[in-house]
Amino acid sequence: MKLSVGLMLLASLLGGCDNPPAPEKGFAGLGDQAVAFTPVVPGRTFSFPADHGAHEGFRIEWWYVTANLKDAQGRDFGVQWTLFRSALDAAPQADGWRNQTIWLGHAAVTSATVHHAAERYARGGVGQAGVQAVPFNAWIDDWQFGTQASSADPLADMQLKAHDSRFSYALRLTSTRPLVLQGDNGFSQKSEQGQASYYYSQPFFQASGQLEIDGQRYTVSGPAWLDREWSSQPLTANQTGWDWFSLHLDSGEHLMLYRMRHKDGAPYLTGTWIDAQGHSQALQAGDIELAPLGTAKVAGRAMPVRWSIKVPGKHLDVTTEALNPAAWMDLRIPYWEGPVRLEGSHGGNGYLEMTGY
Repeated sequence: MKLSVGLMLLASLLGGCDNPPAPEKGFAGLGDQAVAFTPVVPGRTFSFPADHGAHEGFRIEWWYVTANLKDAQGRDFGVQWTLFRSALDAAPQADGWRNQTIWLGHAAVTSATVHHAAERYARGGVGQAGVQAVPFNAWIDDWQFGTQASSADPLADMQLKAHDSRFSYALRLTSTRPLVLQGDNGFSQKSEQGQASYYYSQPFFQASGQLEIDGQRYTVSGPAWLDREWSSQPLTANQTGWDWFSLHLDSGEHLMLYRMRHKDGAPYLTGTWIDAQGHSQALQAGDIELAPLGTAKVAGRAMPVRWSIKVPGKHLDVTTEALNPAAWMDLRIPYWEGPVRLEGSHGGNGYLEMTGY
């Protein structure tokens, strides 16, 4: 559930310096009212491949990939790639520099000892960044997430690549499993007040390829996860941040869960259990026990990098541990994101994102 940490920043940087941004409401402004934009309501019928593409009329959306990788020596790595689309205007978008769409890219790599992150920005309408549904391709500059598939499923065979002065990666992602609609058939609620996104995932990707960190090259492989969300107001003004997990279990099952933290009151907690065949079951707060177990000092903050996760109805009782506790995304709007390992009733790995600390 990758929410756009760059929404307010993009508006202030590229939306016009003579119009200062409104006071922030909720984390990164994601609780701002968006009455001019298309609302997210239950009952949407998803259509593929069209819904892999951009959704004009909605304020914010993202294409988000994480991968848990190993090399031949068994060393663990993590890779993240995200493209955000932020609309500054609800009207249909014009071509050229009159376009009111802003794009933001995040890319990162993590090992047990190193974490590097980079970001890129682009204005829509001039070809520097964008997403096309057929054939599927998402890009910002020369960072790319695009299909190589010749089948009817454009996500069956994907290429993922990004680079910075300190790292690069080029991965092939393949899957024969179905997409998973999160929440209530793709309607993913974020608060008791009804804020929501449209949300689907491909948690069954298998990745392989090349990863380079600080001049050292590795041949790597492992599971990967795609999240796709779009919304117009995904948070309330009272929500200060979130803790989000995507977990690959050694049993072949998968788990997505998140808690939305509030300035006051209990967090909003929900998730999805995905069996090995791709069938999903929505989890409510009463189905999940989620608690931080230990913190690390990261960028002057106490970050909860060790967690207990229990889903009693699925006989899951695990502890997650960060591969690298210092996986701080030191970007314009900073947050923590990195790979985690599991121990307990199930083994496995996954990703954790924490914002608003």
